[in-house]
Amino acid sequence: MKAVEFKSRLRDRTIQIPDRVSGKLSEDKDVRVIILLEEDDNEEEDEFKYLAQEQFLAGYSNSDSIYDDE
Repeated sequence: MKAVEFKSRLRDRTIQIPDRVSGKLSEDKDVRVIILLEEDDNEEEDEFKYLAQEQFLAGYSNSDSIYDDE
């Protein structure tokens, strides 16, 4: 299997294939498609915040609830 890399932009949920690549494709050949998405900077930060909150609350016990009413 041969790998070909190119950048594209989704339009109407369709990937545009450059002419230099599409000229090498034929109807009877199988292809394997791997899509790599750019990550939002906030996505990693949001995951960290969720994990930190989850870990913090794991140490919370019912006896600590007396402080919630203040």
